[in-house]
Amino acid sequence: MSLALFPSAIYQQRRARLRMLLRERLGARGLVLLPGHFEAPMNYADNAYPFRQDSSFLYFFGLNQPGRFGLLDLDAGDDTLYGDDPDLLSIVWTGPLPSVAELGAQVGATNTGTVAALLSRLQQATAQGCSVHYLAPYRGDTVLWLAQALGQSNAQVQASASTALTDAVVILREIKGDEEVAEMERALVVTADMHHAAMRASRAGTVEREVVGLMEGIVRRQDWQLAYPSIFSAHGEVLHNHGHDNVLQDGDLIVNDTGASSALGYASDITRTIPVGGKLAGVQRDLYNAVLQAQQAVIAAVKPGVPFVDMHRLSAGILVDGLRDLGVFKGATEDVVHSGAYAIIFQCGLGHQIGLDVHDMEGLGEDRVGYGQGYSRSTLFGLRSLRLAKPLQAGMVVTVEPGYYFIPHQQAQWRAQGLFTDFINYDALAAITQVRGIRIEDNVLITPTGSRTLGPHIARTADEVEAVMAT
Repeated sequence: MSLALFPSAIYQQRRARLRMLLRERLGARGLVLLPGHFEAPMNYADNAYPFRQDSSFLYFFGLNQPGRFGLLDLDAGDDTLYGDDPDLLSIVWTGPLPSVAELGAQVGATNTGTVAALLSRLQQATAQGCSVHYLAPYRGDTVLWLAQALGQSNAQVQASASTALTDAVVILREIKGDEEVAEMERALVVTADMHHAAMRASRAGTVEREVVGLMEGIVRRQDWQLAYPSIFSAHGEVLHNHGHDNVLQDGDLIVNDTGASSALGYASDITRTIPVGGKLAGVQRDLYNAVLQAQQAVIAAVKPGVPFVDMHRLSAGILVDGLRDLGVFKGATEDVVHSGAYAIIFQCGLGHQIGLDVHDMEGLGEDRVGYGQGYSRSTLFGLRSLRLAKPLQAGMVVTVEPGYYFIPHQQAQWRAQGLFTDFINYDALAAITQVRGIRIEDNVLITPTGSRTLGPHIARTADEVEAVMAT
């Protein structure tokens, strides 16, 4: 059985850096427990969802298999991979599988043991008052397993997750190594094929799910999975719209937010907006160009030390200026942005970190990952949805995805409440309701001096999209 893995030295180095951070910077002692995922049944035990490993386990131990556990001894300085070898009954169904010792060798963990041995070691450690550090579990089966293994209630397990370990994992995972960036770019090659295929297939009379099936087939030909459920909809104002039942009509704008996950689990996250009929004209083109201008201005401005929240405000200001030409906004741009009135058309955040998770490390706590010391989440509608606010660092990979969304319920409610009438011309906004949603998104590496957009070029400008659709 072949496994998709980085060289074993990479996993050894990651674990060594984790031990160093915990001991020297955060003063932690004891054991670090990194449980992998179990199979997740769809409707009975032997019919499981496609398996996806916990991303922090993948980062440190690399194995995309269920029933594996990593343990780092911070005092002794050793690592152990735990799991049970396949028995004959398992082999009947799966064919030959590597032993835990063989798996350990592939990820540089020379110490291995059974799950029973792990439970015994944890019981001994807790009886002796030794600290066992683990990340906050986000799946119910992991909570139950930890409760049994540590002799705690489910509530105690949730409350006792290690903040020191969480902080250390965030520090390590948010700065991508060269091997990680290369893997993300491999995912983006396939994602580019998906998006260009979708542009060519988006013709009047086609049902959305036909295009979605085409894109997902491109991923499956690699034996990969999607990084997240595809968003492909003429109702682009619904930000996470996973319905695909609309019949495409000339004049529709389709928001296509789709990305592949690579063989090693690294995500891509790309959005393009597709004009059914092949042409962006009139107000559609005006709004499209405003969104594109906002995105490109941010990509040109990001660099180490720049707070991402400032980039959100930069993009919002450019959108305000673009819609001022259509009569939608009035007043000083800075005042519109500061008030939050711009969120009548830009209700979400500018972007997020991306890596092994499409919203990278969100399972560790969005505020802990995206905000940090000196940054707190806003209470303003729109800005409060920003997932990343803190200063950028070289090695981070972020999405830059400004958008325009006309949400009828929001427009009606704000207008009825008389909100932001000094800044919003609701009549002018109502005149462009035929444009429901536009989003343009790319994945951007923060470099020591600026940024680099990852992956092959995916048609982005109005002329480029039209050219692809004409082929």
